[in-house]
Amino acid sequence: MFNIIILGITSLLTDISSEMVYPILPLYLVTKLGVGPAVLGFIEGLAESLSSLLKVFSGYFSDKTKARKPFTILGYTSSAIGKCFLYISTGWWYVLVARTIDRFGKGIRTAPRDALIAESADVRKKGSAFGLHRTMDTIGATIGVMAAYFLIRTYQGDFRGIFLLSLIPAALGVIFLFFVREEKVSNASPTAKVALRWSTLDKRLKRFLIFTFVFTLGNSSNQFLLLRAKDLGSPFATVILFYLVYNIAYAVCAYPAAWISDKIGRKALLVSGYFFYGLVYLGFALNRNMPMLWLLFAVYGVYMAFTEGVEKALIADIAPVHLRATTIGLHATLVGIGLFPASFIAGLLWKSFGAASCFYFGSLMGISASIGLLCILKGL
Repeated sequence: MFNIIILGITSLLTDISSEMVYPILPLYLVTKLGVGPAVLGFIEGLAESLSSLLKVFSGYFSDKTKARKPFTILGYTSSAIGKCFLYISTGWWYVLVARTIDRFGKGIRTAPRDALIAESADVRKKGSAFGLHRTMDTIGATIGVMAAYFLIRTYQGDFRGIFLLSLIPAALGVIFLFFVREEKVSNASPTAKVALRWSTLDKRLKRFLIFTFVFTLGNSSNQFLLLRAKDLGSPFATVILFYLVYNIAYAVCAYPAAWISDKIGRKALLVSGYFFYGLVYLGFALNRNMPMLWLLFAVYGVYMAFTEGVEKALIADIAPVHLRATTIGLHATLVGIGLFPASFIAGLLWKSFGAASCFYFGSLMGISASIGLLCILKGL
């Protein structure tokens, strides 16, 4: 439990830093750097995809070396460095570099950190462990969005000042990681070889990863939700408050959702979550009423709470012990690969056919993935 708390504190501080800048980036790109949705989709998609390619490799080398802590520290440090490029940015290329370095850090740390959480948790309470971590992470995100709201009103468009202040919690988060107690990974099968091959994976795991990838193709960057709010006439500060509502709903529901998954199983929650995502995106496509956005952002936070931590716990359940970090990393990599076409397609659809089109597409992919996952439910 000690490691889970420390990792939760690190994630809390890092998310304070990240969410101080994340909700204002689309506004910064559009109003200060003069770029549109297509460039936003390119930046988010490329940064997420390129960095996510590292997740399977960081997981593989973490399993190979039986080390989690060094990769986790390196990853969180890289994310802090990425904020520096936002501070000096004078064009959208700087933002691309900043986001790539930041996501590079996430790619390095995600699989080893999640494996460390799984190995630090009671075998019967993995869902609760991931839920607790996600809750602390999202509390940090909520604080970060509140800080962004306060700072955007205080600085009146001085984005660089906000970027500079975001470095403080990022640095503190890295410091806390040095208190993590890493024990030697004990493999249930000591002679098992750590191999990075799709053919070595269990069929049920392959099916799950495939349908996760299908779902990701419609799961464009959350920044399109913020841009949608701005497109409907919301002021800067109100856009940030919408994102705050999302994070509050996510934080409140994350731990209860994970606890429920320990009690009744994870598969039904994931099927429902994917379907729920499709309905929420359909709502964003159809809605023209700005007050309704409060409800849509809140419901989107509930969807996240009932899928992200639960999804990781399910992977930890069905992955071979000696390939746990590798499998977690492979899942994250497939998600990351899908994020580039997802965000890039969303940007092109928005530019070519209007804002609603990218949300219709996301809705279709979410509902399709839920139906597919339901069909293979017995095999998982």
